[in-house]
Amino acid sequence: MKHTFTRRSAIALSALVLAAGAHAQGAEKLKVGLMLPFSGTYTALGVAIENGFRLYVDEQGGKLAGREIEFIKVDDESDPAKATENVNKLIRRDKVDVIVGTVHSGVAMAMARAAKESNTLLIVPNAGSDAVTGPMCAQNIFRSSFSNWQSSYPMGTVAARQDGKKTAMTITWKYAAGEEMTNAFKEGFEKEGGKVVKQLTLPFPNVEFQALLTEIASAKPDAVFAFFAGGGAVKFVKDYAAAGLNKTIPLYGSGFLTDGTLDAQGDAAQGLFTTLHYADNLELPKDKSFRAAYAKAFKLQPDVYAVQGYDAAQILRVGLDAVKGDVSKKAEFAAAVQKAQFDSPRGTFTMSRSHNPVQDIYLRKVEGKENKTVGVAAKALPDPARGCKL
Repeated sequence: MKHTFTRRSAIALSALVLAAGAHAQGAEKLKVGLMLPFSGTYTALGVAIENGFRLYVDEQGGKLAGREIEFIKVDDESDPAKATENVNKLIRRDKVDVIVGTVHSGVAMAMARAAKESNTLLIVPNAGSDAVTGPMCAQNIFRSSFSNWQSSYPMGTVAARQDGKKTAMTITWKYAAGEEMTNAFKEGFEKEGGKVVKQLTLPFPNVEFQALLTEIASAKPDAVFAFFAGGGAVKFVKDYAAAGLNKTIPLYGSGFLTDGTLDAQGDAAQGLFTTLHYADNLELPKDKSFRAAYAKAFKLQPDVYAVQGYDAAQILRVGLDAVKGDVSKKAEFAAAVQKAQFDSPRGTFTMSRSHNPVQDIYLRKVEGKENKTVGVAAKALPDPARGCKL
């Protein structure tokens, strides 16, 4: 039989070629760069974030918007000096579609700058640097965790208004996260009539607290507010108790003081009050199923860092579904995320115009090896997003 190659045949063949190309592109793996601390003080936090992210992806059948995930991992070492080089490896060398990271606020700021300049999707699963959803806010930058202000402002209001404390001191590492959290506590505390008499700092990741504890003991404030995390939080809480200060000056903190650290802190942490967007006894159906799945997958109990990793993947899925996996459509991606309501283990949250969660902040008390909810310190609290031009 003789075949005639007509114009119609050519159009049909062209359409088939285009369709095949589009299918091949759609089937390409989504490159996710995990830039997290896999060594040093924050190692456990980085592992929990990765575990949470992977758990969500596994629950979606290993794909997001029909695309399999290829993970590319970089240890950021919680070192801001190495941050720009590390993030540019992911963007330029590995050509990732999205970056997920990190814990340290100083490192996150370098990541945000690089993401903004290159228009690469960035989802921050922990670092609360106020600037990320403030002056550095961008269409392609999202946070699944909290702002430093958001986590600590409510503790100031609770200490002054509910507990009647009149004077307080703060203590933290001298870097962005610590200074922003202690300043937020001060803002809330002084708004309710209290007075922060001194703000103490020491270099990150120094854990030699004795001189500062002596200063606290001498000043005798009504309360102390602290921000430390990871290994630093363990040592500070134990040193505070060893100095006998927990019996005379109540210690308050943002939730990171006691999250993921209670096994190591033991009796020293008992009775501590903290504020955070997650707790161990929320009794929410989504949290119960999440905790069971996480324990089964990793033989560990999840913490707030695992939740933030889980929700980073959830934010990514919502955006990708809206753009059918095409990460170049940043405006459509952002619009979908801003309209969504996220069913999280922490409770339902939405995303603000600056791409920070609008969420409940819980008042928690350490009982045994749990940060138990004793109330809601702030309902559906948005970050002020000071300086955001979106």
